[in-house]
Amino acid sequence: MPNFTAHRHPVLAVRCPDCRKAPGIWCVRPSGHKASDLHQSRKAEADRVFIEQHGPDASIERIGESWTIDPWGRAGIRPQPEQPSFF
Repeated sequence: MPNFTAHRHPVLAVRCPDCRKAPGIWCVRPSGHKASDLHQSRKAEADRVFIEQHGPDASIERIGESWTIDPWGRAGIRPQPEQPSFF
């Protein structure tokens, strides 16, 4: 099971579908040089796995030098239905 708090970046918790780098290892370009950013497909896979593992309301936050998962972090930013006004 991927651990999204164990690496310097949460996306590193999953293997990259493009360059096949293992969890914890930064993506590389086709030339073999370290990429300046992680592949989009890896980001999408990390999102998918994170939601599958923690649910759609969870978020991950940087606290100092580490990451923490808030199981209700996204619930507060979702649009809420308007309440009827009686005045």
